Amino acid sequence: MESTENLTPLNVEQLANLLLRAYLAMVRSGTPFQKFPSVMLWGPPGVGKSQAVRQIAAALEQGTGRRVAVTDVRLLLFNPVDLRGIPAANADRTLAVWLKPKIFQMDESENVLNLLFLDEISAAPPSVQAAAYQITLDRMVGEHRLPENCIVIAAGNRVTDKSVAYNMPKALANRLCHFEVAVDAAAWHRWALRAGVHPFVTGYLEYNPAALMRFDPSGTQLAFPTPRSWEMVSSILNTISADVTEVYPLVAGCIGEETAYPFKTWCGLYEKLPDPAVIFAGEEAAVPKAPELRLALRSALAAYARQRPEQAGLDHAIAYACRLPWEFRRGFLRDCNQIPALRPLLKQNEVFRTALQKGLQ
Repeated sequence: MESTENLTPLNVEQLANLLLRAYLAMVRSGTPFQKFPSVMLWGPPGVGKSQAVRQIAAALEQGTGRRVAVTDVRLLLFNPVDLRGIPAANADRTLAVWLKPKIFQMDESENVLNLLFLDEISAAPPSVQAAAYQITLDRMVGEHRLPENCIVIAAGNRVTDKSVAYNMPKALANRLCHFEVAVDAAAWHRWALRAGVHPFVTGYLEYNPAALMRFDPSGTQLAFPTPRSWEMVSSILNTISADVTEVYPLVAGCIGEETAYPFKTWCGLYEKLPDPAVIFAGEEAAVPKAPELRLALRSALAAYARQRPEQAGLDHAIAYACRLPWEFRRGFLRDCNQIPALRPLLKQNEVFRTALQKGLQ
């Protein structure tokens, strides 16, 4: 049985930064990607493996100025022939040739980078895993070679996760550079702020970070909290209704009743908070005293600032934050600093500049 015990766990942020640095160095030096080993991401369901790939692709676009085309291949759904292509007769019907699958028809232009993401590789039958040998090492699919501007990243669950997974053959494992993706509530919070995750979710998981991931491979629950399922809850609140009571069956269907009920109770705190619009307008607003109310307010203010990135409003909100303990002010400034649209405004604020000098990160 495969084991990730000899791997150093990295959270999604650390992993994305590490691989981004490697890929950027190769692009800048003109080194072919085939000189760098294909990467394998291990982790339980919903931990953020696909999210890491999306972050890498977005950062590569920003860092290189090139378009990054991601080809997402779910190997669980493939047969070996799907990777190699369909045999057909050549023009004079004397030889068989293999037609390349459309998913491997990649843009080889200089202003494009391709990222081939072989997801669920450990869930693929052994025959399909064997067909992936060429892709990961020789960067070939049957008779067809991947372009030089193609990065290869694979991902899958461990057998110990008791999801659909097969032991990876040693010959394939030795062709890959392996990483274990770990859950990190602080790193996820920073990503969630940038991604616009609903403040009810970011606030609750700041209050109860242990609720971010409750995957039990020996359990029988169908719905349980993971970074992926919390993102689904955020989508429900952002697109359907922010009234948790109204959408409660949907929320429970994503994270399970055991987690959904205390989350619903937490969301009730937001009714007791001062209106963020009043605070951003510079008007007088009450200051909550209970720690959980302050944490909820911090998430609400950061979300409001993200939706309305205006200098005056942000300055008013920071002035209000200065009426609360330093811990609240520091947390609010850190949250705002994670939101790209707010960073230029923060640099114009004296309170933020002073906080930087005092070690705000």
